[in-house]
Amino acid sequence: MIAYLDNGATTQPFPSVREAVMRTMEGDFGNPSSMHTMGVEAEKYIREAKERIAKSLKAEPKEIVFTSGGTESNNMALLGGAFANQRAGKHIITTAIEHSSVHNPLFFLEEQGFCVTYLPVNENGHVGLSRLLDAIREDTALVSIMYVNNEIGAVMDIEAIGKAIKEKKPDVLFHVDGIQAYGKYRIYPKRLGIDLLSVSGHKIHGPKGVGFLYIRDKVKIKPILYGGGQQKGMRSGTENVPGIAGLSQAVKEIYENHEEKVKRLYELKTYFIEEVRKLPNVTVNGMQGLSVEQTAPHIISVSFAGVRSEVLLHALADKGVYVSAGSACSSNHPQISGTLKGIGVKKELLDSTLRFSMSVLTTKEELAFALEALGELLSGLRKYTRY
Repeated sequence: MIAYLDNGATTQPFPSVREAVMRTMEGDFGNPSSMHTMGVEAEKYIREAKERIAKSLKAEPKEIVFTSGGTESNNMALLGGAFANQRAGKHIITTAIEHSSVHNPLFFLEEQGFCVTYLPVNENGHVGLSRLLDAIREDTALVSIMYVNNEIGAVMDIEAIGKAIKEKKPDVLFHVDGIQAYGKYRIYPKRLGIDLLSVSGHKIHGPKGVGFLYIRDKVKIKPILYGGGQQKGMRSGTENVPGIAGLSQAVKEIYENHEEKVKRLYELKTYFIEEVRKLPNVTVNGMQGLSVEQTAPHIISVSFAGVRSEVLLHALADKGVYVSAGSACSSNHPQISGTLKGIGVKKELLDSTLRFSMSVLTTKEELAFALEALGELLSGLRKYTRY
């Protein structure tokens, strides 16, 4: 048996997603910009995908721009939004625990003369609303806050944040990294005050290499890719029709019986947390005083005192249990997590933390298998602790 518990990194595509991708690669493989019949057929997939995604957001199809995934969506929102609105100001606000695909574009913008405020968070990864409002200045043009933290599963109160921002300074652009939230929550940008929303396909059982950026109508952002003018000039380049078709199917499936899916994930998360806490010297992060339902349904961050995360990760993999050490984007380049430091995890536990992340395909048997493996490994590995 194997237990794949790294769904925060990527999910297994639904069978219907694979079928949609193959259909557009084997048969309907025309260029959607071509004027002949095969081009028209390919373009139909794009149009239908925009309509389906827009419906899931209670938005308009024209507000959806397809990208290569979450990183590009975040870059487009931040770079495009900052450069297009710099006359309104060159001050940007974000949090200290954003994903690298948010922080790194902001580091670049600082090099271009922008000023960025990085707000601290509490022990559960939440930013204080009063602190955020105090940070808004006359020259603040953009605020970027993730919906769900990818390492600890912290859920920001996006509705309250969006409302507060717009009440204090209505012209501030509000960008939300929704990459770990879309598919887990019903996200309606207009209701939440969101101007820009980033989403990635492979987090919701779609293909890798495709995602989208929601851009609220009338919001101005500059393109970051120039070329043939596809997608009304917002994102040039021949559209990834197989990826878009697969993404469309993933959106359809992930939101079918959605409430039941989320309820089951919370039941699995509750089970895993209750059982993992029975193991010695274990800490579940980002849940001080919170119920399971106040955190994301699919992400669990656990620290194992006395064991290096990289060692435990590989030992689990040898037993067929697949997890990650924090964000998958940094797992190949081990470094101390800014998120864990940001929430005040003890220094001796920073390099002893793993992320277990589930999906709608995860079973209780997988979790039990993982827990059994942890129980077998921990005592042995702790004999060789460096602490």
